[in-house]
Amino acid sequence: MDHAGRLSRLRSALGENNLDSLLVTHLPNIRYLCGFTGSAAVLIAGDRVSILFTDGRYRTQAKDEVNAARIVIARKSPLIAAAEWLATNKERSSSTAVGIEPEAITIGMRVRLASVLKGRARLRSAPPLVERARMVKDAAEILRIRRAVELGASLFRIACKKIRPGLTEVEVAAAMEYEARRGGAEGMSFPTILASGARSAIVHGRASGARIPRRGFVVCDFGVILAGYCSDRTRTVHVGRPSQEARGLYEAVLEAQGAAIAAVRPGVTAAEVDDAARRVLRKRKLAGYFTHSTGHGLGLEIHEAPRLAKGQTQKLEPGMVITIEPGAYIPGKWGVRIEDVVVVTASGREVLTPTDKELVII
Repeated sequence: MDHAGRLSRLRSALGENNLDSLLVTHLPNIRYLCGFTGSAAVLIAGDRVSILFTDGRYRTQAKDEVNAARIVIARKSPLIAAAEWLATNKERSSSTAVGIEPEAITIGMRVRLASVLKGRARLRSAPPLVERARMVKDAAEILRIRRAVELGASLFRIACKKIRPGLTEVEVAAAMEYEARRGGAEGMSFPTILASGARSAIVHGRASGARIPRRGFVVCDFGVILAGYCSDRTRTVHVGRPSQEARGLYEAVLEAQGAAIAAVRPGVTAAEVDDAARRVLRKRKLAGYFTHSTGHGLGLEIHEAPRLAKGQTQKLEPGMVITIEPGAYIPGKWGVRIEDVVVVTASGREVLTPTDKELVII
């Protein structure tokens, strides 16, 4: 990973936003900028220097992982150590503008920072500079996501083997998660969603002790973390012979997903991709049952920018990796969702997820 290049581009962005440095506290952003994967760290990314503050637990790990930044092993909170450095650094003055990440810092953290700085530097809420950079993946990141998607895709075969009437949802999820670990996953991207029967209408129905019914949909939404990068996939299967109405619901969602994928290309806004899916569901009289956005970015985190939803003006660019996941959920009855991971290319899009989406009947 080109951490030096990322930090250099961030420095340029700091200047454009009248900031002298950025106090990075969001751990995925720290990993993106310098490679550190520990659970306690603060990074000062400045116009002249970049310094990672962590504690003694990570002395060896930081030395092995960190690129393009100096390492300081603090005997106190890394946040306080970073604030003291900003307060005492002779190159700094009271006019120094230090950006903080407003989405990753608590009121209490900001109060502690201010008490240490004592006016020696001005704290300013910074725009999401790192998150904007992370939206566009480089070739190495896309390769890691592709491998995570491939490993995640293999888990659906396990789900199809295990889903049977009477078995609990959590038993199926456990088999999938065990196989993920065997395949090298660092963990799951999020708690596995496996919702059967009437529970399939719950958008984020985490696997529970509910038993799979003799007939009905089962929504399987799952992903893995591999080499730090996430995958995300949803497939919906049907236990028992589906009715014509059930087939119609599935086909409507599949058509909506196809329309949204076809809309993905550079220059299109996130809202336009979302609308492509909604137009199909409106024609099928299902618009009121599609209750979430059409998709989201993913990478080091399972949910990243951009968000594919109404009103989102962000234009798609080559290198963005997004999910396309329309659904329809009829409370108390059933639900269907189908999701793939898609990368925006110079000429359009590439679907990274294996694309077999015929309705699986168990």
